Amino acid sequence: MSHLGKVTMPVLLVLASLLLATCQPAITSTSAPEAVMRVAAEIRSLAEVTAAGPPQIVDVTARDAVLVFESTIPLACSVVYGKTTAYGQIAVDQDMGGGAHTDHHPLLAGLKPDTEYHYRVQGTAADGTLYVGDDATFRTPPAETGGEINLATLEAGARVVAVSSNFGGAANDKPWGANNALDGNRATAWSSAGDGDAAFIEIELARPSQLNAVEIWTRSMSDGTAQIFAFTLTTDAGELLGPFTLPDAAQPYRFEVDVTARTLRLDVTDSSGGNTGLVEFAAYGRE
Repeated sequence: MSHLGKVTMPVLLVLASLLLATCQPAITSTSAPEAVMRVAAEIRSLAEVTAAGPPQIVDVTARDAVLVFESTIPLACSVVYGKTTAYGQIAVDQDMGGGAHTDHHPLLAGLKPDTEYHYRVQGTAADGTLYVGDDATFRTPPAETGGEINLATLEAGARVVAVSSNFGGAANDKPWGANNALDGNRATAWSSAGDGDAAFIEIELARPSQLNAVEIWTRSMSDGTAQIFAFTLTTDAGELLGPFTLPDAAQPYRFEVDVTARTLRLDVTDSSGGNTGLVEFAAYGRE
């Protein structure tokens, strides 16, 4: 017996420890349903926090579209979109400061002409609640053929000849630099470094051109700053156009003109202050 006891004691100790381990409460299995219920309770319908109707797709082009949505509480908003309900692309609010706010206008970029897209809006509140909208669809128009030409693009040979400042001291061709107002990409923007009403940008077209319209899209931030309310345009001949007013920062606004110009200088005359700037600066006409 003594020999057997010496041999089996370590084995008995191992068996005892294994038995104790199997008798411990199954914490993960019993708490899992509660965790699932807690997560489910944090996912709610977006309709609960819509201030003025459901999100709307506006200003749709063959390449991109803008979603506008006002929430009753601050949300960090995003939109998933794609050709099917598998989506595959995501857009977030274009805001230098980031964070949650109530006025949302993310840009859905990288679209194809004449194509139906599915999209779903979702937003996260500060308490972690996720508000999710229903699937919806929109269709892009066919690719443009002929018509007006935007002469104020880098691709068309336009360039920035003067700017009040770029955020962070960036070069014109860097993020927030002035070239972003002429790149034809509404997912980028020029931001001044706190110039407010003193902000300006001057562009030179490839050659003197007859212009029939300009289209201006002001940037803005979630705290209400950076939005341009009014501006003027001055040509290289010294002709003053405007002032023109911009109702909001949700989309570009078009203003009819009748002028021949090689350069156009945009001066901010009224704004909400801060890092004023432009999403896009377009000038339509013929060379």
